[in-house]
Amino acid sequence: MLTNELKTRVRYGETDQMGYVYYGNYAQFFEMGRVEWLRNLNTSYKSMENRGVMLPVLNLHVNYIKPAKYDDLLTIKTTLIKVPSVKIEFEFEIFNEENILLTTGYTSLVFIDIKKNKPIRCPAYLLEIIVPLFNQ
Repeated sequence: MLTNELKTRVRYGETDQMGYVYYGNYAQFFEMGRVEWLRNLNTSYKSMENRGVMLPVLNLHVNYIKPAKYDDLLTIKTTLIKVPSVKIEFEFEIFNEENILLTTGYTSLVFIDIKKNKPIRCPAYLLEIIVPLFNQ
């Protein structure tokens, strides 16, 4: 599974006075997508942190195509774009209920050893899950 889809409904507090999703909330939508992407591999950010690894964001890029609006049911499509090394990179697409593409995005995150606060390679236990996905 290189791609995962998550559905979420836009809440009132996520919108601006025009009823559109506030631009800063897209970073949270992308995070929701990454968290669920990992969860569908039977792992999680929490389990990684418990094993001494954290994943801070290095880059975030967003393309706003059309606005998402209050009460829209969104589909957040999260795709791992290559086998991780020191970084892990995702692309995102957000669609509304009519399957209209609203937003695209990209994030890269770096694997960090929590104790040393230094970059590390992707943990072997995670690669064991991810690498076979690229061979399907």
